[in-house]
Formats: sequence, C-alpha cells, structure tokens
Amino acid sequence: AAAVHGALAQEFPTRPLRLVVPSSPGGGTDTTARILSPKLTELFGQQVVVENRPGASTIIGMDAVARSTPDGYTLLIGNSTMTIIPSTHRKLPVDPVKDLAAVLQLTEVPLILVAHPSFPGKNFKEFLAIARRQPGKIDYAAGAYGGSGHMAMELLLHAAGIKVVYVPYKTGNVGLTDTLAGQVPVMMGSMLSILPHVKSGRLRAYGVTGLQRISTAPDIPTLSEAGLPGYRAIQWFGIFVPTGTSKEVISRIHGAFSRAVGDSSVRKQLISDGAEPHVSKSPEEFAAFVRNEVAKWAKVVKSAGIKQQ
Repeated sequence: AAAVHGALAQEFPTRPLRLVVPSSPGGGTDTTARILSPKLTELFGQQVVVENRPGASTIIGMDAVARSTPDGYTLLIGNSTMTIIPSTHRKLPVDPVKDLAAVLQLTEVPLILVAHPSFPGKNFKEFLAIARRQPGKIDYAAGAYGGSGHMAMELLLHAAGIKVVYVPYKTGNVGLTDTLAGQVPVMMGSMLSILPHVKSGRLRAYGVTGLQRISTAPDIPTLSEAGLPGYRAIQWFGIFVPTGTSKEVISRIHGAFSRAVGDSSVRKQLISDGAEPHVSKSPEEFAAFVRNEVAKWAKVVKSAGIKQQ
C-alpha cells in the first residue's frame, strides 16, 4: 500500500488543478493567487486555474473545497478570516480545522486604514479626534462580517474607545470601489488591493496594522506609532485541501508552493504589493498555527463584545 501511495504522489498531478479563491477578483487573496498561479503551472506541469467563489466571509469558497474530492486537485487559498468566523458566526457549514487540512502559510500582510481625500482628517490622530467629537457619525467600509478588515477595525475601535459605524460589503474589493468613489469615507482593508490607490493619490493612508512599516511604502506609519501604541492586526494567506487528502499529495503540494514563493520574481511581486513571504516549514506547523489563530480571535471577539451572527 505504501508503494502505491508513493507512486501516486510521484505521478500527481496528471490533470489541471483548481485554486479556489473565497473572495472576488481584485482583492488581496485573489491577487496572491494570480501572482502564484503561473509559477505553479510551471512547477506542477499542469495548468493551475484560479476560480473565484466569493461570499459569506469566505464560507462559500471554504465549503466548496471541503466538499470536493480529497485528491489534491481542488485547493483553497484561505486567509485569516477563516480563523475568525468560528467566533463571529453561530452556525457554519464547514469547520476550518476539522474539514480542511492545512498545507502551508504563504505570506503575512498588514492591513491598511485609509480615507477618501474629501474626508477632513489629514492623519490618524485627526481621524481619532473627529471620531471622538462625532461618535457614531462616521461610516467605515470593510469586507463581510467577521472578515479581517472588519475585525481589525473593531479591535482598533475597542482599543481607541471610539465609535465608527461598520458598513458591510460582500467582499473588501466591493467596499474599496465605494470608498474610491467617496460614498464611504473610511476603509480598513487589504494592503494588496488598497496600496496602489494610495500611491496614485486616490486614497489617503492613515497607517498600516503591523508593528513595522513596510519596505515598499516606508512613508506610511504604523497605526501603533501614529497614535495607538501596541495596536497590531495582521492578515495571512495559506493553502488548504479537503480533509482526507493523502499525506503524500499534501507533501507534493507543500513542496511546489514553497518553491513558487521562493522564486525571486514571485517574491519581488509579493513584496512590491506589501506582502511578506512566510512559508510554513511543514503542514503540521501551519495546522498548529491555524488552531492558535482560532483560539486567539475567540478571545478578541469575546473581550470586544462583538455579537455573533
């Protein structure tokens, strides 16, 4: 049996693979998938097709992958939202720990707080001052309830002691469209999709959510240094397959993605978009990280008094 499994792993893949993105085109998860897919196609010797399955805070895409045949041909590029929604939703059709097998983490990406240029606050301290003077009068855009953008902003509001009104969107990319149009004045979202609009001057950056500035935009402060000491909320991206996928196939997938992220041209693209390549040494290491993230966000949701849907 071991010899048969080994042979199958060596042969894998023999047909195209689907890389499911649980969000709409243009967002951070989608951007990461499309940067990686050409190199993965080369490494696998088979086409890696990016398929967007957005909706319900990544739940639709997660569920689609969890229900697929556990043969390695349907992959999920997930993100930190997966570890938040077990605490923000009462009932889920899919358990990110039990129904999906973690393969490897790909990157870490800080989020970014931005405003439309028409909003009067010129920097983060001015934004905080306006929010304190006008509690509940400022709207902010973020992706779906329980998503990384929503949770990062709620953590900020709780830490700063201010009240700003959440305007939920099906995906962060849809919220970005309205923020660019000035329909919503403030947004918390993915660096990968928002940074180009900051560089073009269409949005004003208040700060990034990591504890260090990013190398591709060193002029943008961290929110910690800009007025909220110690604040940190990082988004990450990683690869998952349905539970039941063989260890041999998971190892093959882990190796291909590790080499793709390690490719100099791919790393350059990821870093230029604000991401920090961060590959897990093993599937077991990433699985432990995912379990810890679920526990961490459960504590945040409880302490911040965020209601379950």
